Amino acid sequence: MKIYQVGGSIRDELLGCKPSDKDWVVVGSSPEEMIEKGFQPVGKDFPVFLHPDTKEEYALARTERKHGKGYKGFKVYADKNVTLEDDLKRRDLTINSIAKTENGEYIDPFNGLEDLKLKRFRHTSDAFEEDPLRAFRLARFYSYKHLSDFELDNKTQMLLEKIVANKEIHALSKERIWMETYKALNSDLPSNFFKKIIEYKIMKPFFENLVKTDIKNYNDPILNWLELSFQNNFNISEKINVPSVYIEYEVILKKLMLIISEPKEMVINLISVNVHRNLDKIEKILTLDFFNKDKKYLNEIIRKVSSADFSFLNSVPKDKINKEKINYLKNILQER
Repeated sequence: MKIYQVGGSIRDELLGCKPSDKDWVVVGSSPEEMIEKGFQPVGKDFPVFLHPDTKEEYALARTERKHGKGYKGFKVYADKNVTLEDDLKRRDLTINSIAKTENGEYIDPFNGLEDLKLKRFRHTSDAFEEDPLRAFRLARFYSYKHLSDFELDNKTQMLLEKIVANKEIHALSKERIWMETYKALNSDLPSNFFKKIIEYKIMKPFFENLVKTDIKNYNDPILNWLELSFQNNFNISEKINVPSVYIEYEVILKKLMLIISEPKEMVINLISVNVHRNLDKIEKILTLDFFNKDKKYLNEIIRKVSSADFSFLNSVPKDKINKEKINYLKNILQER
């Protein structure tokens, strides 16, 4: 049983960036031995275990063979006989196919160290084209500042074009696409991810309505998504599995915009936005740059509504509550 640090954590360390977590591969072991040593099994599709102390992921060395379409169209083979090089060969890029021993020695059968020096994204093997999700992973890597100036190897570009041509991207799940999108939204240069989606021509079917990609990084995935969605006329949420909280923010954003654009319907829109319940969300949305011009105006309105006392409505008949609420809001908004 031998343990090696592998993958992106080594890449990031070599580039002078502290990795958020570390991945490990275990060669020459079995699920039974791992459990006996106190590791907790967590993998559904292949043998992955959590270290009893660090809770970092330890995966048994494995190989993969394609037998269907999409991200899950692979048969996994994990066995004591699978070598470290076998495991590294199944990975996407050479810079992610480097291992490190417990003594700090690097094992680099695919020349990933050289590609790091050359700042080059190069596929580990021709099997790169078998997993369509790798097109989005590649786009996401450009959203990381320390990888943003890497160039794509010509042969890897050809394999990427094959992924697009065979339309296996259509077999990916909305959940997987959102996972890659979220990671990009939470990174240094989120706009790069969306630019690469257009450049690589991988918009269909998930980002067909993506046109504008220049967004400011607010260091908040929700705000980054809201700006992107706003710039694209709110037409990019429906085809990927955007979490419900993001949709809630989008709905509130649209209503705040209506408060500005339709002053005659302000009270109706204020009621629909439910200021008391959504005050935290509203305050967050108003930090977006495109509200700068109207921020003072909106903040004053929100302040008046949030401090209003609606307890008198408890004694109002149900069929008259809405009318009384509208009249009350009109009065407090007219006050100086």
